[in-house]
Amino acid sequence: MLVTGASGFIGRRTLPLLLERGFEVHAVHHRGERGQTPGVEWHRADLLVSEELEPLIDLVRATHLLHLAWYAVPRLYWDAPENTRWLEASLRLVERFATSGRRAVLAGTCAEYDWSFGYCSEHVTPLRPTTLYGTSKHKLHGLAAALSERLGLSLAWARLFFLYGPGEDPDRLVPSVVRALLRGEAAPCSEGSQVRDFLHVDDAAWALVRLLESKVEGPVNIASGRPVGLRELLLRIGEAVGTPELLEFGKVPLRPGEPPLLVADVRRLANEVGWEQRWTLQTGITETVEWWRDALRQERDKVRDV
Repeated sequence: MLVTGASGFIGRRTLPLLLERGFEVHAVHHRGERGQTPGVEWHRADLLVSEELEPLIDLVRATHLLHLAWYAVPRLYWDAPENTRWLEASLRLVERFATSGRRAVLAGTCAEYDWSFGYCSEHVTPLRPTTLYGTSKHKLHGLAAALSERLGLSLAWARLFFLYGPGEDPDRLVPSVVRALLRGEAAPCSEGSQVRDFLHVDDAAWALVRLLESKVEGPVNIASGRPVGLRELLLRIGEAVGTPELLEFGKVPLRPGEPPLLVADVRRLANEVGWEQRWTLQTGITETVEWWRDALRQERDKVRDV
């Protein structure tokens, strides 16, 4: 079992689950720190460099692949040129992996869909990405699916929606608001009219593992399937911190073309993969706030000790 992006927000949460399911887990890291999960064998490699990718695949000779690595710097990744490099590297990875492997799950994105439809169903909603990120992921799916069919590889494509949870990049929406409120600072927000599909990262990790174990092929949405207004989400954060009055709704303008509704159809995930959501929005937000409260406390303690 080979996991790329294993030190990332989602990847590190899949590792203990894979070990529990009996996999021998090999994890790849590059710039990020290697994890501390006992029982995982770590490999340092830059997957963008074929001279490093190919020896790694030949060494591990895994039967299963969970490919999560990609360029993901907040706000910059939407139209970064790194997307095309990751498209090319991912195709090389799939082709090389197929020499020994039999089952692969690759991470896609809800940004592949035509967002004007709002409700995103794998085999119904048109695919019309408007960013380089979404376009690159969409092209990877099509090319990897054709390649896998030719090479006899079972391939599933996991379309991830909006995730949150402990350890998320602090510049993303949920942690940026949580951190501001915990510091007693105002948190400028949009009007909050957008409706989105939020899923706790641990539920997403579990969905990916279940998908990997299954025989389901093709695209599968990884989401909750439950619409949540952004204003409701932020108010729950404010209430969990205890300072909802610091939320400044309407101070941040909506981005041009931002869709009012984005919600996933999760029937494939539930009925074919056999996944069930474990975290409610309330318990997830509460846990996330407490994680950041502790993280900020540790930051203050380090500064005090210097």
